[in-house]
Amino acid sequence: MNAKATLFLCAGFLAAAPALAQHGGHGSAAGPYAGLQDREIKALSEEETRSLLDAQGMRMALAAELNGYPGPAHVLEHAQALALTPSQLAASRSLMEAHKAQARALGERAVAAERALDRAFAARALSEADVDRWTAEIARLQGELRASHLRTHLRQTALLTPAQVDRYQQLRGYAAGRPHGGGHR
Repeated sequence: MNAKATLFLCAGFLAAAPALAQHGGHGSAAGPYAGLQDREIKALSEEETRSLLDAQGMRMALAAELNGYPGPAHVLEHAQALALTPSQLAASRSLMEAHKAQARALGERAVAAERALDRAFAARALSEADVDRWTAEIARLQGELRASHLRTHLRQTALLTPAQVDRYQQLRGYAAGRPHGGGHR
């Protein structure tokens, strides 16, 4: 086989590789959700469930975090480098505790709603109105949870000086991508 033919075959294989990977190759009957049917809550992985119950951020506050609004968890992590005053430290801890309590409660309710929806489908006991009601409730809880995370970043930023916010951006590796002076107060 000459070099042109080899190059042509390699290019063809590379072009077809994504399609083969997506469909699992020839003869594969498994779909992209194979194995997920064994989850306790089909719509949530164990990690997602745990994150909701443990009040983890789950990237819900990225709009704030990456636009110059620090969150209390990382502010507390960098307290010394940020030279937090005793009152800033106490206020940041209090903010974090209050947020975690609220986020855990909302996360528990969101997991319970997902579990109820899953069980209703498993029992084949749903109408379209039930689906509308459950999905609206889940969406409302997800929205409340995200808003809680975002509000917490606003409140944390208000506790800091502009210089501390800039230092936070540097510590987190965001300083180069953020417009000077943007995002705080």
